[in-house]
Amino acid sequence: MPDLADKVIAITGASSGIGEETAAHLARRGARLVLGARREDRLTAVVDAITAEGGTATGVVVDVGRREDLQRLTDTAVDQYGRLDVLVSNAGTMAVSPFDDLRQDDWDAMVATHITGLLNGIGAALPVFRRQGCGHFVNVASTAAYVVTSPMAVYAATKTAVKVLTEGLRQESGPDLRVTLVSPGFTDTEGVGKGTDPEIAADLIRRRDEIAMPPSAVASAITYAIEQPEGVDIGEIVLRSTAQG
Repeated sequence: MPDLADKVIAITGASSGIGEETAAHLARRGARLVLGARREDRLTAVVDAITAEGGTATGVVVDVGRREDLQRLTDTAVDQYGRLDVLVSNAGTMAVSPFDDLRQDDWDAMVATHITGLLNGIGAALPVFRRQGCGHFVNVASTAAYVVTSPMAVYAATKTAVKVLTEGLRQESGPDLRVTLVSPGFTDTEGVGKGTDPEIAADLIRRRDEIAMPPSAVASAITYAIEQPEGVDIGEIVLRSTAQG
């Protein structure tokens, strides 16, 4: 099993689903973790589970839409461990709906989480990485960034923005930084169907139960990118269950 004991890794959206599974995955490989999420009780439970197994993790209550929260996340890593090696920008929301529903608060939430949240993470971590002369951004998008289906246009647009911003960041990163885009397909997480119209939610949950892959698959992909040798950059990983097609 690869040794990540020298890696300090911050993860947003770490209180459940892909973020929680990725944290557990990396902790078992020896990484020191700084975990961010909005739900303090769930975040505390994740940290406690990791430390109970001998891992190292610290929780920071974070709303990625707030610039100062991302700054606090990266500051915590530097203050406690002297550095930050990887930022996994994973926080997400999937409140999908047809345009005619005019659920503009949900649209705003997806923009704030997926786009503003990503930019806030870049703004907080990039100066740290530049000072160190090394660092790795891992940004979680979605297969919705490649194929748009109704009623997921706004969600797909924000995830497409993640894809575009990640490619731009990669081009500007230079030889010392690494930038990876991870785009999962349907994944078995609690967020599927949350905050949507009941009929749409029921359909999404049914599809999730039929074809979704486990979040551990995405955690493995993220870990694969992180554990590559210095100077090797995994630019993009797209993964989905075979049943998704």
